[in-house]
Amino acid sequence: MEHRALGNNGLAVSAIGLGCMSLTGAYDTASPDRADSIAVIRRAVELGVTFFDTAEVYGPFANEDIVGEALEPHRDDVVIATKFGFAFEENGVPPGGLSSDPASIRRAVDGSLRRLRTDHIDLYYQHRVDPDVPIEDVAGAVKELVAAGKVRHFGMSEAGVGTIRRAHAVQPVTALQSEYSLFWREPEDEILPALEELGIGFVPFSPLGRGFLTGQVTAATRFGEGDIRSSLPRFEREALEANLALVDLITTVAARKSAAVGQVALAWLLAQQPWIVPIPGTRREERLQENLRAVDVTLDDRDLAELDSASREVKVVGDRYPEAMQQLIDR
Repeated sequence: MEHRALGNNGLAVSAIGLGCMSLTGAYDTASPDRADSIAVIRRAVELGVTFFDTAEVYGPFANEDIVGEALEPHRDDVVIATKFGFAFEENGVPPGGLSSDPASIRRAVDGSLRRLRTDHIDLYYQHRVDPDVPIEDVAGAVKELVAAGKVRHFGMSEAGVGTIRRAHAVQPVTALQSEYSLFWREPEDEILPALEELGIGFVPFSPLGRGFLTGQVTAATRFGEGDIRSSLPRFEREALEANLALVDLITTVAARKSAAVGQVALAWLLAQQPWIVPIPGTRREERLQENLRAVDVTLDDRDLAELDSASREVKVVGDRYPEAMQQLIDR
């Protein structure tokens, strides 16, 4: 597995990581069997993945516990990223909404360390920017955790350029995590140029458009009540039918490369910058192996131009999130 540097602070990870959110729900009413989830994570390690992404809010808490058990035998060989920033009673704040108060961050990190069965977190993201707490205070709290040895690197998620710059001035930001794919290219406008300037790595979540760019979603697909996509405007029936035109165009390139549609979508991301590391998630070993083989898909200038044209030609219909969730994105 190829490795890449995330940012300029010495953090090297596999070119493709594993997003673990779906191992505790998100795309179904039922979470997979715990033993099966652990097996998928450990299989990823065998296949060369060294970068694993979780968060205290996934579950909540259960996801970190699964990741911690799965990676405990491999702790010295992997990079674990987790996140703080949502309000929980165990962190000393009333549950619901956001909370990045420094006191709650200090409590949150101890909970994450316990569940992850480790003495340090390699990459600690603020999950969402808290408008009620100055970002300088957040970065300062993480700086203290770095000094204490509990955290190695500071990350941010869904943060705007101005906020990133302010945080970076207090504690260097190693990586930003936000959505980016052929299905959603907004980061190219302002985010990616700023990250390149500041030497910050980029970790695209939903690099396969929440399964949309795998070619497995069709106009006839119906999402269950427990599936997050059932509440997302992009996946409403009329929007879905319109957006499938993009998949059709990507499929043309995939057929020419003798590759799966999802592999082409991941290879496109890898070709954008050497400091971009996508984290597709999956519950199934066969899909895991398919995703990781994207590193072997080489896209030439013709392929990249065709994919660029396709993703710009098809206007994606529907917002990323419902209105209430849109409000949590920093601009």
